[in-house]
Amino acid sequence: MHYVKDYQSTVRVGGFSGKSFLRYSRVYLLLQAFCPGGGIGRRVGFKIRFSQGSVGSIPTPGTQNRSSVRGAFVFSAKVAAHGPLFRRFDFRHLRGFLQGFFARFSDLVLSIRFATFAALLINHEMSSSVKVFAGQASEDIGSRIAAAYGQKLGSLKRNRFSDGEFSISFEESIRGNFVFIVQSTMPPTDNLMELLLMIDAAKRASAYKIVAVMPYFGFARQDRKDKPRVAIGAKLVANLLTAAGVDRVMTMDLHADQIQGFFEVPVDHLFASSIFLPFLEGLDTENLIMAAPDTGGTKRANAYAKHLNVDLAICYKQRKVANQIENMTVIGDVEGKDVMLVDDIIDTAGTLTTASDMMMEKGAKSVRAMCTHAVLSGPAYERLEKSAIKELIVTDTIPLKKKSDKIKVLSTADLFADVIHSAINHQSISKYFIIS
Repeated sequence: MHYVKDYQSTVRVGGFSGKSFLRYSRVYLLLQAFCPGGGIGRRVGFKIRFSQGSVGSIPTPGTQNRSSVRGAFVFSAKVAAHGPLFRRFDFRHLRGFLQGFFARFSDLVLSIRFATFAALLINHEMSSSVKVFAGQASEDIGSRIAAAYGQKLGSLKRNRFSDGEFSISFEESIRGNFVFIVQSTMPPTDNLMELLLMIDAAKRASAYKIVAVMPYFGFARQDRKDKPRVAIGAKLVANLLTAAGVDRVMTMDLHADQIQGFFEVPVDHLFASSIFLPFLEGLDTENLIMAAPDTGGTKRANAYAKHLNVDLAICYKQRKVANQIENMTVIGDVEGKDVMLVDDIIDTAGTLTTASDMMMEKGAKSVRAMCTHAVLSGPAYERLEKSAIKELIVTDTIPLKKKSDKIKVLSTADLFADVIHSAINHQSISKYFIIS
């Protein structure tokens, strides 16, 4: 695919006509370097053709009653770029070189149009250069992210053999493109394997940059050795993604912040707080109290409490084995309060439902829960229906297995689309880090 852009710039020259300046100055040699067969043009793989024409005399900027005038010329450039070499060319170096070169000529003033020309060179993103694809487990959120970005979801083909083995192929060209692959890696492990295969296929198809958009990062609870002879699953997944060829990872509410350090590539760790806070601010916060369902979530719940200027309660639980709570106590006064439990993951719902029932026993007026990732495995739905939880607010990082009147889903599509746009245009995403 060819990437084509048109540029136009006006350059004012003191003491020369535009045509003479081009003919006799070193600028002519500079511009020639970018013409067909020129050194830089040949190496990078793009061509620029210039057309010139006199536009008359222009008074010297910033001077009055002066007899000398400055000529001017206009040049137009069409860049027809192809292949990944063009995208690896850092136009910021070109801009610095041009500015340094022209600074040596005291009688030359670049107009605002030339600044625009330089800016266009730096920002060489084109809408056709970004493509969004989604794995089978995240097709729904992937299509909404693509739509929020202003595109259709890219075409994929999946082939599955009779023994369960599967393969992935892109059904459209992605050569030289920014490729964003949306896939949450909740069980089964086929979801993770599919993501790895898609990254590898994109790399072998000469994609310029490959970004894994993982709304839910699976295996994140295995972030350390909590006992002898166990694996650190989150680190293994990070190694697999890097080995497959990913250039960047976007994810939301990691179970442990230090997982970002497992990667050798940039990680955009987004927080669901930018989605949850508008919802919370729409509630009556007069009697609201934030609560952590366990001590591990204290930092998160405390951050919400400080931002909303409300009180904090903590549930202290003890477990003998995973997903089974031995006992639980409440720290804080919840009597007459509207409790909002906040956590990053709801799995079997044992912790949240036990905490909600205990809050009601302690005199709470109502109990809601707010969780980023709705894993909801095993008896989760049954427990939720029988619990004192009035409403469970979750995001769409993981598709729900079944519907429930108690569950409210908030979309993350707009957030991911905005961050994708910021990443492409090298813009800051700090505004999305409201509460960490």
